[in-house]
Amino acid sequence: MFGFVPAIFVSAVVAGPPGSPSDGLIRIERVFGPEVPTGDYKHPASIAELDNGDLYLVYYGGKGEYAPNTGVFGSRLVHGKHKWSAPQLIARDPFRSVGNGVIWQAPEGDVWLFYVVRWGDTWSTSRIQAKISHDGAKTWSDSFVLAADEGDMVRGSPIVLDNGEYLLPIYNETGHNPEIVGADSTSRFLRFSPIRKTWVSSGVIHSTKGNIQPSVVQISPMHLVAYCRRGGGYDPVTNGYIVRSESFNGGVTWSEGKDTYFPNPNSAIDLLKLQNGHLVLIYNDSMNDRTPLTVALSEDGEKSWSFKKNLAVGDFDYAYPFATQAKDGKIHVVYTSHSRTVVNHAVFDEAWIRSAK
Repeated sequence: MFGFVPAIFVSAVVAGPPGSPSDGLIRIERVFGPEVPTGDYKHPASIAELDNGDLYLVYYGGKGEYAPNTGVFGSRLVHGKHKWSAPQLIARDPFRSVGNGVIWQAPEGDVWLFYVVRWGDTWSTSRIQAKISHDGAKTWSDSFVLAADEGDMVRGSPIVLDNGEYLLPIYNETGHNPEIVGADSTSRFLRFSPIRKTWVSSGVIHSTKGNIQPSVVQISPMHLVAYCRRGGGYDPVTNGYIVRSESFNGGVTWSEGKDTYFPNPNSAIDLLKLQNGHLVLIYNDSMNDRTPLTVALSEDGEKSWSFKKNLAVGDFDYAYPFATQAKDGKIHVVYTSHSRTVVNHAVFDEAWIRSAK
């Protein structure tokens, strides 16, 4: 089950069971594929390091993207071990299909599971629900509705702001069309106060062609930056780029989304602020294909992106990256491939991104 993923080509790869590779190397493992009996479809995945050092991974699975009876499944890699646990069902709706799951541990220790519930035939009918675990993702609360506007969805990880509040990136998808993200689709944010225990709306990003699935970082106490997946369809284009917006009041309001120079094939991206303040962007370096999957590094608050390196290249799709940095400084990225049937896990450090080979 573990080891090299066929048809993925990257330099300086260490094959074998999960763990932290040496400096300047990358380790990629095939975590789950069609052989795992949660349904062929496994997409997208997210990952978090828990307080005890365990890694916890979630994905939503079933017979297909729009199949009934889908569920969110969770798996644990115990700290120091080399085998992921068998996926367990942790969220399902008895009447509706579910979608994207996001796992995250808050500073006080609670583990949050955010996930999508699709009420109708398309994602534009979705709402966001959540669960909480008080024992390190071993048991879960009942589900509750987090965002009830039609079309609200979640894909990215929350961040903790300097004032202690949590900012969760969400989005509202319109169009009611499985092949087109509507031009009035918007990235949005929810803000949580650990003191008041409440979630409130915190700004909207509008853009010309629409944008969804924001990923957010805090550059300074009042300055936040979000990178977003572009709207539109899946036909070949010559003007498909990641959309960027920023806030200068701590995420309360956001500028109009503008195209960056990073291409985007209408697919998810992730933006991560590292412990040393550097930024990592993981994205598909193509306007029309979900390959290659590329990592870019900025050491100056996104003024420049001096290093860029492909994480996965091949004839398959390598998409929907989700990144986190562990306490030991290693960067973990999960992504799906092979027509959304395989979950992959990559581990590397900044030295690998900077290396020429």
